[in-house]
Amino acid sequence: MFVIPGLLICIWLVCLVTQAVWGWQAKIPGPWYTNITSLVLKYHEFTKNRRLWIHALHQKYGPVVRVAPNEVAFCNMEAMQEIYQSKGSGYDKTEFYDLFKQYGHRTLFTTLNKASHAARRRILADRYSMTNVLRAPMLQAIEQRASYVLKKCQESQGSYLDIYVVLHCYALDCASHFLFSPGGTDSINSPEDIKLMQELSYHDSIKQRYIQHYWPIFNKILPLFSSKSVPLSRGYVLRQSHQEKPHEVSLMHKLQSNSSVLSTIEMAAECMDHMAAGIDTTGDSLCFLMYELSLPRSQHIQDRLRQELVSHTDAKIDELPYLDAVIKEGLRLFAPIPMGLPRYVPDGGSFICGHKLPGGSIVSCQAYSLHLWNTDVFPNAESFSPERWLEKEGKAERDRLFFAFSAGGRGCIGKHLAMVEMKTLLRKIYEQYKTTVASEMNGDMSIHDQIIASRPKDQTCLLVFDREHES
Repeated sequence: MFVIPGLLICIWLVCLVTQAVWGWQAKIPGPWYTNITSLVLKYHEFTKNRRLWIHALHQKYGPVVRVAPNEVAFCNMEAMQEIYQSKGSGYDKTEFYDLFKQYGHRTLFTTLNKASHAARRRILADRYSMTNVLRAPMLQAIEQRASYVLKKCQESQGSYLDIYVVLHCYALDCASHFLFSPGGTDSINSPEDIKLMQELSYHDSIKQRYIQHYWPIFNKILPLFSSKSVPLSRGYVLRQSHQEKPHEVSLMHKLQSNSSVLSTIEMAAECMDHMAAGIDTTGDSLCFLMYELSLPRSQHIQDRLRQELVSHTDAKIDELPYLDAVIKEGLRLFAPIPMGLPRYVPDGGSFICGHKLPGGSIVSCQAYSLHLWNTDVFPNAESFSPERWLEKEGKAERDRLFFAFSAGGRGCIGKHLAMVEMKTLLRKIYEQYKTTVASEMNGDMSIHDQIIASRPKDQTCLLVFDREHES
């Protein structure tokens, strides 16, 4: 009675040994166990350690490392360009992105193949162009929300301000106005709207999301044990998707003009995705950056930034090179999405960094490692040094390897909006204030991974704002 099970086990072991010794995986550097099991990778994913584990493997094995029997991580320019930029938009996405569907529908971010992505991007692209972002109605709205943040800075005089809260309110209000104007939120001032920010920014569902990814059957089981209430954010987006006269610069106006292509629920899905992405990426990036600028080791950087701002008060937002360098350096060290972005190797296979990979295998690069491992492009990579972005030598290599917004045709569509939001706010703050870390600050600001993005671990950042003429 044990003959058949025993035979099956023997066959399985033979296949395992064959793969480990002669399979394509055996030719890829990496720990021996990643040649036969993905359990170690899954363990690090569930314990929020995937990013650091893979980075440690790169430090030990180099720019090409096997992390599971069918998955390889890379961290050099050749691989990044092949995976994400070849033929315009790189390789197709994996089903991992199904985790980010909204209302059960695919969005620009979750489309898996080039054709679907290109069709959706054509609808959205002009709204995210720098030309549209800098149009008076949109820029004025961003500046107004930045002025609300400055008011909070003023009100904190003599004490401190938790900028994690304020910055995420700012990011939400800017994003929602861009999407739904005039129906955007005012979470900086409104007790009701701030609940939206809290719902979007303080959740932690990484374990549940990985369970849904690896064991899809739980997608049907988990809802039976979860709350039946509709999240505030989903209800808000659905209501805004039915508004009749959105402003012409808003994304909703553009989506409604393509109503023959997208249904109302598909419009809502797209906007929900953009709003959720816009609040955490911009809010967390600003929080990490302002904390770094407020540390004693970075006061000279803050001083140089302030000098540029106060001596060029009439300059346009894109005419402040040191401000741009400060933000790019912040994004290099604290990328909004530092995790690997998985893609499928195309049918027929590909050569990447001298290795032949079969079609259907999974490959990725993570911004965290691209920005820290390549010390030939980023010397003293772990130090915060905006000046590196002002140097002419090596500029082309730095720009090509900069992966904070991903790369290629599937790179972040909202990068212009995010940069304008960050530049506008930092300009207003550091023209007027010097920031330092409050003595009461004991929160952990280390990078804490979520399903794809990261955030400050304790989600609190207490800063003191002193008027520069008073310091």
